[in-house]
Amino acid sequence: MEKTFDLLALGELLLRLSPPDNERLTRGDTFTKQVGGAEFNVASGASLLGLHTGILSKLPANDVGTYIKNRIRFNGVSDDYLVYDESKNARLGVYYYENGAHPRKPRIVYDRMNTSFQQISPADFEESMYASTRCFHTSGITLALGDGPRETAVTMIRKFKEQGALISFDVNFRGNLWTGEEARVCIEQLLPYVDIFFCSEDTARLTFHKEGTQEEIMKSFTKDYPISIVASTKRTVHSPKVHTFQSMIYSAKNDCYFTEEPYRNIEVVDRIGSGDAYISGVLYGLLSDPDDLQRALEYGNAASAVKNTIPGDLPASDKRELDSIRKAHTATGIQLEMDR
Repeated sequence: MEKTFDLLALGELLLRLSPPDNERLTRGDTFTKQVGGAEFNVASGASLLGLHTGILSKLPANDVGTYIKNRIRFNGVSDDYLVYDESKNARLGVYYYENGAHPRKPRIVYDRMNTSFQQISPADFEESMYASTRCFHTSGITLALGDGPRETAVTMIRKFKEQGALISFDVNFRGNLWTGEEARVCIEQLLPYVDIFFCSEDTARLTFHKEGTQEEIMKSFTKDYPISIVASTKRTVHSPKVHTFQSMIYSAKNDCYFTEEPYRNIEVVDRIGSGDAYISGVLYGLLSDPDDLQRALEYGNAASAVKNTIPGDLPASDKRELDSIRKAHTATGIQLEMDR
């Protein structure tokens, strides 16, 4: 049966408030409002590249929820499976983000307790949804947000898997949401269902107690669980404004590793969402050409690198731009200063 969607993602949608430029949270008087959320970032990036994507979430049935819904539509992501909280206490999670400048690091303050998303339930969604997509994605952030999101994520992973969808999972560990041990115990129960697994080397060592080289660690996940593909990223922070990014993908089917030259000295405007942009590029590559993992890795790296140069959580690069960036990344000799 033909699937309606290429990718559906479950996750919380947040309102992001940031003081302009490099102003401090403690003294600035104005905020720029934007939409954020790890899984929505992934769905948005994949949509820009040409996939039909949708977000599964729960929003307050008020003007703030309408603002979020409108931004979802603007980014080409379907709101078919959004559900709404009609209660008088309905609320959207908020986070405040302050840019950094060496030696001052970026800062985040969360206000995401008692939100509508924490009341989400599998009963909010129709059973027909589970047969509608080729791939389902969620992350450890959703699992860490409480019993409702965790039960919903676990149920959806199992039901989408039963209907033949690929399951994509990003560990995305956040120490301010739960402990490493809590994350390990919960996530390990889900790994038998996961096909595409995103986990950084540092998280694998600290959360899953893995040892050995990066290659050995990635391969070990596929030995312990029926995972087909493991992707691992590495960011080197030279300063808040200068980063280097690289990644590696391991295919259990081919017993083969894929990598490329790092993107060096990225001029960082806003790093938030760059890991999600990487996932969107990789999933686009895998869903559009499952046999070319090198291509998937290159789209992931390019998407992540360029997202660092864009303000806000959400990616803003289409396939044409990423193809140009990929080409320039491997080119030698003189390059034009402007794309025109």
